[in-house]
Amino acid sequence: MPLVCVCSPKGGVGKTTMAANLAWALARSGSKVLAIDFDVQNALRLHFGVPLSDGRGFVARSAENPDWSQAVLTTGGNVFVLPYGDVTEEERVRFEDHLTQDAHFLPRGLSTLLNYPGLVIVADFPPGPNPALKAVAELADLHLVVMLADTASVSLLPHIENNRMIGKALNNKAGHYFVLNQSDTRRNISRDVTAFMQQRLDDKLLGVVHRDESVAEANASQQSIFDFSPVSAAAFDIELIARRVASLLDIQVGNGELHGSLRSR
Repeated sequence: MPLVCVCSPKGGVGKTTMAANLAWALARSGSKVLAIDFDVQNALRLHFGVPLSDGRGFVARSAENPDWSQAVLTTGGNVFVLPYGDVTEEERVRFEDHLTQDAHFLPRGLSTLLNYPGLVIVADFPPGPNPALKAVAELADLHLVVMLADTASVSLLPHIENNRMIGKALNNKAGHYFVLNQSDTRRNISRDVTAFMQQRLDDKLLGVVHRDESVAEANASQQSIFDFSPVSAAAFDIELIARRVASLLDIQVGNGELHGSLRSR
């Protein structure tokens, strides 16, 4: 059960879109994939065709029901999603208090899913330091840090390098890697930042995703980039990143439908 955490020191970098399309890419290779949303914005579900009006999720019920697998929604094919859900401020605070104060809260909630044979989990987190990112650190197999090809992202590299995200190294298993998003060859600053990141990060840079209007259009239609525009530059870039993630984690291509303890919506 590989667990991939998608995070970033800043918002607005396309982190959730990256998490969703990574999940789709891994599923296209035959893996059974679960996308989990730890961000109160509850936006990850929209990338999998879950209606905006569907406010179901695991956070509001997490204190009463320790098995979060009961909140999993099917999306078709090999991809499943565990939405954050629509919650009140009181429910959000209670959930984060549990994450902070109870070291067994998150492992207990994910235990059924973590032990599901052949399942790959891609988890999306809020930007910057947050309780969920810290709580999942011991369970995660790999962290993928999404940055933009801009100067703001360069200035935030020390947040990762100096362990400011969770107060220690992000990952002690396969490690943490970077993805540079929306690199635009038409803009000098974007080209310069991309070249700098490639030199600075070396093999820690898992891939560069070029700016592609197809991504925004795919998001608007609640489709993956692979369904909306399979021959686009972004589809090629993300497919390559997914292959590298699979190689790092020795993810085996599987077959068949996901069933058993995971529910259909």
